[in-house]
Amino acid sequence: MVRPVDAAQAVDGHVVCARCGTVADGDTAPPTWLCSVEDGRRLHFCDDCARLHIRAIESCLDSLWW
Repeated sequence: MVRPVDAAQAVDGHVVCARCGTVADGDTAPPTWLCSVEDGRRLHFCDDCARLHIRAIESCLDSLWW
């Protein structure tokens, strides 16, 4: 089960979507989430955000350009 929160809010022990702030239950990302390394930081994106921006992702654009 995922629940939306403010994207700027950090949640200890949970994976947070870097785009919309959705929080995944547990300490690991669900298998449907995308993981990206940008500027040396590991970012996770929920399946909804990844699906919405799939063309930009496949074009290897940083998430700042989405």
